[in-house]
Amino acid sequence: MNKLFTSLAVSVALLAAGPALAQQSQQQGPAQTEKGGYSNPAASGTQKTTYNDAELKKFVKAQSGINDIRDEYMKKIENADSQEKAQKLQMDANDKMVTVIEDSGLDIPTYNAIATAYNSEPSVRNRVDALM
Repeated sequence: MNKLFTSLAVSVALLAAGPALAQQSQQQGPAQTEKGGYSNPAASGTQKTTYNDAELKKFVKAQSGINDIRDEYMKKIENADSQEKAQKLQMDANDKMVTVIEDSGLDIPTYNAIATAYNSEPSVRNRVDALM
């Protein structure tokens, strides 16, 4: 479970910080801040925090793929010989993570909201752990 918590934190950090999200929508919606950056709807209280089993199963599926990407890219990023190379690797990892999440049937805000709920709500954590 500790590995899942760590990978969730890394995944959310990579996704929230990545430029791929900024390119997703040119319109400013409820999941964006006034400056156009991404904000977490679950943390701001604007996203539901109760999820059905189908959504949580999609989250578990996405998380598995994200763990693989994280494992593949973390060492590459740490060993990059320049800041530019590290940023490019992070962007590549981000793009792959976004694809994995979308291929699992979730959108990015929902994935991040479930990840936040996993970290902050024991009931969600217990349900996700039971599905793993």
